[in-house]
Amino acid sequence: MLLSFFLLSALYAGAQEKRDSVYEFRFVLQKDMFFVPYGNNRAELERLSALIARYKDAITNGRMPLFVDGYCHSMPGEAENKAVARIRSNRVKSELILHLGLTEECFVTHNHAGKGDWVTVRVVLPDDTKTAATDEGSEKTKAAVTEKSAPEAESGTVTPVTEAGATAENRIKANDDAEADDAGKSVHAFALRANLLRWATLTPDLGIEWRINRQVGVLVGGSWTSWSWDNKNRRYAMWKVSPEVRYYIGKEKRGFLGAMYHIGEFNYKLGGTGKQGDYQGGGITGGYQLPLTPSLSLDFHAALGYTRAEYDRYTVTEGVRVRGGSAGKDYWGINQLGVTLVWNCLLYTSPSPRDS
Repeated sequence: MLLSFFLLSALYAGAQEKRDSVYEFRFVLQKDMFFVPYGNNRAELERLSALIARYKDAITNGRMPLFVDGYCHSMPGEAENKAVARIRSNRVKSELILHLGLTEECFVTHNHAGKGDWVTVRVVLPDDTKTAATDEGSEKTKAAVTEKSAPEAESGTVTPVTEAGATAENRIKANDDAEADDAGKSVHAFALRANLLRWATLTPDLGIEWRINRQVGVLVGGSWTSWSWDNKNRRYAMWKVSPEVRYYIGKEKRGFLGAMYHIGEFNYKLGGTGKQGDYQGGGITGGYQLPLTPSLSLDFHAALGYTRAEYDRYTVTEGVRVRGGSAGKDYWGINQLGVTLVWNCLLYTSPSPRDS
């Protein structure tokens, strides 16, 4: 009875050690900083640190390398994803180098665009670190594989089973589980926007965008200005508010189509006759976002639609404004144009129902 207990304990310890050969560190989407308190990173780091302390001699002399794989899929393009994945891998390695006394030679690093937003550290335990129970289990497994492969051996084709293959299966399963977790989460991003074409005409323009997910965004923008000169004989004043809904398209989600509505008032007097009134309208929008950095991009956009303006004409005589009648105008065509600087200032991930 006592012997059975020890054998079961040894088998559990060997299985646990094998499961712990892959360590996963999660990252905030579109960010490369390694936050130890984020998710389960602290627990994973403690487990990995304990393993490294146990086998440090084998790791530092090259007999037991640490396989580091960095992943990123939240950036717009493949090149940006690989660049962020490389930085993430370096962040994790730096943590281990600074606090555990390792060197760059202890790691074998690969970086990938896609799959997820994490870094995995895989450790292949050497044969001499296995317990007797693990060895016994391995012998049984080898015997089963040999028996199963006997017909293949007769035909001259034998498929070897290796420790690396078993570890790869564990790693694939871990990545699949992580992808399932990500599928239940929604990415939210807040961005500040400034239309540079408006600012070029001395019209302050600011907006905000909420990316509900990678495909859908909700925007609200506004402009305001008030200028007068030549003893108030010249006037340029306006305000505008424009909400918009977008659907981002393409593999990298840079292009977009959407619908917008705008409303505002104006007061223009650049010559002898001024016009003061209000307008409203809407249209179909389209454009393209060109990434500059992980946080900054340029948004080229235009809208094609309808705008209705109603206004009063007036003149100014000896400082007194004289009304000259009312008019209205219907316009079909390009009713919005912009080159907008976009700053992704805040990102967060809503929890999966599986996490509750």
